[in-house]
Amino acid sequence: MDKQLLVDYTMFEVSPTQINESLTQNNGKLIVKGVLQRAEAKNQNGRVYPMETLVREAKKYAGTFVKERRALGELDHPDSSVVNLNNVSHNVLDMAFQGKDLVGTVEVLSTPAGNILKELFKCGIKLGISSRGMGSVKEVMRENGETLEVQPDFELIAFDFVSNPSTHGAFLSPVNESKRTTTNNKFANIDRIITDIITEF
Repeated sequence: MDKQLLVDYTMFEVSPTQINESLTQNNGKLIVKGVLQRAEAKNQNGRVYPMETLVREAKKYAGTFVKERRALGELDHPDSSVVNLNNVSHNVLDMAFQGKDLVGTVEVLSTPAGNILKELFKCGIKLGISSRGMGSVKEVMRENGETLEVQPDFELIAFDFVSNPSTHGAFLSPVNESKRTTTNNKFANIDRIITDIITEF
């Protein structure tokens, strides 16, 4: 089977409290924690990652890229198997399984893309995280019906932050529901912040 670029999304939820504590305790650095990928569950693309395959790739990724502090990811995923340094926004510091969830700690970097990512988090925007890898899929019958199963030739490349969450119909929305501004005002404010950041570089 031919390998293809496989991109799959998971929600990466960060509370305002977590953001404030991280910035205070880490000398202004934003370090967040959340689910990077999930095994044995059908995602929005109809694909399932077998536990054995995901464990193998997570171990390999942690043992090389994370260990050597080069587990870099981009803001929005490209249609490429190469991480573009011009668009790097974060670095994965560690990762481990909690049941079938692959949970990771991520440092948001002080790059142009990283500054945009930080401001989106601070504005209370829910983002998804996207695993990017090369591999093939095969239609198999599972308990919940026919599904696309990621095959053992899968190779993990990176984790990218994206606007597409894993839940159907759940796009950009505020984490902090106590804010009283309207949705349109929030997006206008975000556009202004992003423009200000880009202008500085």
